[in-house]
Amino acid sequence: MNDINLMNKAADNIRILSASMVEKAKSGHPGGAMGAADFINVLFSEFIEYDPDNATWESRDRFFLDPGHMSPMLYSVLCLAGKFSIDDLKEFRQWDSVTPGHPEVDVMRGIENTSGPLGQGHTFGVGAAIAAKFLKHRLGGSMTQTIYTFISDGGIQEEISQGAGRIAGHLGLNNLIMFYDSNDVQLSTMVDAVTSEDVAKKYEAWNWRVLTIDGNDASAIREALKAAKAEKEKPTLIIGKTVMGKGALTKTNESFEGQVSTHGQPLTSAGGCLENTIVGMGGNFAEPFTIFPEVAELYKKRTEELRKIVAEKKKATAKWAETNPEMAEKKKKWFNRELPAINWDEIEQKSNQATRAASANVLSVLAQNVENMIVGSADLSNSDKTDGFLKKTTAFQHNDFSGAFLQAGVSELTLAALCVGMSLHGGVIPACGTFFVFSDYMKPVIRVAALMEQPVIFIWTHDAFRVGEDGPTHQPVEHEAQIRLMEKLQNHSGNNSMLVLRPADVNETTVAWKLAMENDKTPTGLILSRQNITDLPVEGDRYKEALQVEKGAYIVKDDADYDVILLASGSEVSTLVEGAKLLNDDGIKTRILSVPSEGLFRTQSKEYQETVLPRGKKVFGLTAGLPVTLQGLVGSEGAVWGMNSFGFSAPYTVLDEKMGFTGKNVYEQVKKYLK
Repeated sequence: MNDINLMNKAADNIRILSASMVEKAKSGHPGGAMGAADFINVLFSEFIEYDPDNATWESRDRFFLDPGHMSPMLYSVLCLAGKFSIDDLKEFRQWDSVTPGHPEVDVMRGIENTSGPLGQGHTFGVGAAIAAKFLKHRLGGSMTQTIYTFISDGGIQEEISQGAGRIAGHLGLNNLIMFYDSNDVQLSTMVDAVTSEDVAKKYEAWNWRVLTIDGNDASAIREALKAAKAEKEKPTLIIGKTVMGKGALTKTNESFEGQVSTHGQPLTSAGGCLENTIVGMGGNFAEPFTIFPEVAELYKKRTEELRKIVAEKKKATAKWAETNPEMAEKKKKWFNRELPAINWDEIEQKSNQATRAASANVLSVLAQNVENMIVGSADLSNSDKTDGFLKKTTAFQHNDFSGAFLQAGVSELTLAALCVGMSLHGGVIPACGTFFVFSDYMKPVIRVAALMEQPVIFIWTHDAFRVGEDGPTHQPVEHEAQIRLMEKLQNHSGNNSMLVLRPADVNETTVAWKLAMENDKTPTGLILSRQNITDLPVEGDRYKEALQVEKGAYIVKDDADYDVILLASGSEVSTLVEGAKLLNDDGIKTRILSVPSEGLFRTQSKEYQETVLPRGKKVFGLTAGLPVTLQGLVGSEGAVWGMNSFGFSAPYTVLDEKMGFTGKNVYEQVKKYLK
């Protein structure tokens, strides 16, 4: 146990570095970082276990930061731990810096998640804790670890915190320890101006163990973490009552702590005095970017302790591997995201089914073959057909992770974030389902998942107005256009930030799932139908033809010397086929394209794109979404028949007729276009 004076000195060192980073950058958030320095120091100098020499060690503890604006605190402690240099801290918030304003996932430097949108970071931590429990059940003692996460007043207020808190308590995630930095100060107000809830009672009601302490007292923090580590049944919330801007002083050496103004700007801009603050904590204002010698020694000592701890754990894991070679091989493959052999061409699909039903058939096969896959649903498993997976396994229960299905309840945002957290943990393949219209609730998480390049699979069913009688609240219209923007947005690796696939029949659905499972670079979205869809015409093996989905767009039917190209995705492709028959009867020749993913299509060679969709041709598109969904494909001279309003409540066959999604209307609109 380290001397308390030394621990306080180390925390002050973190405070000085944090305040100096923000001051030099002329922007940032010093107050929270200074207030929580005691906790982060105790955690990293005495508790969290990781391999100093192998950042990707699978059995490491993980720390998930929720309030990304407190990045100076995280960068500072990781600098003490040797993950960042002093020069890195000096470049805070600058171009091409490894210390951006809000942390971005960088496992090699000890950063487990990108954070910024409040509420997501700690929910990622809950997802990671679920993954750890799932893997421990299958891999035993080789996966004993603790998930730490850190939340702020703002994160507590974000609605996602309810879903994360409810599920963590319900499942009994005793491997999860969350520190709540309760400093009573927000960006624009004091906390009591916006809430009067009893946070402790709230989490206790969710089946958490709650400990309330002085969050600036290293001894209290240490004892709370010991108690949390010893907890066998519940996740633990440590409510640390901290002081915003701990140690901040004015020009007259009066306290400048607890000020709203220190939340989102440098201390000097807020009205404080950086020089007096640094000197008051034993630092040198002329050299603020300094690690105190005794603090450097503290973290050097911790590094050596960690090497011994990790060596013992690896020794035990090696013994386990000798005794359990098959299990050890699984562990290696799972963390490398190696897929077992799947005979995709042998998956049986009934003809003319809804693509959600085809997805269920695929999920049934995956449940029996991919042992490290976890599927979740937002209380819709029997409707989004993720129950194809559930029927071959069981749902997670309190302290029981023998199954592989997460019943998340009605909480789409939480479910999405939990799956992202599972992905960040590694070793598992997460997928989650809901109605496409409710992807609206997921989009903040989808965006961060895309930024972090996490291969989470999103299963979205009931993909258009053909939801029918449920009416416009349940009928996605603008959603496809919105989510496909992610195919046009590049991630920092220079690739499309997301793969979005809307298959046109059951065989395309099988191939779409194949692509989703093989995509380990980005999130994937599968957009699936509620209603049955007529299979596309085929002269040979339909599955083999459907493999062309891998190119994003392909020719389904082709007349010699065609007059017009007809293109669509999803169920609208079969409607084009109906319309093409009428056009053919009228002497008009057509080429029909299925375009499950424009984003994927645009990554193909220019030669292929030109072969499938030549320039200078008449092009007509059909979409149950906004016309803009297809405008990039049809071009300025083309025409699109799509939706220009919300849907209506009626049987979907009636809606097809009323809104012009019939072969007859395709015929009429193409005729009009060709005039």
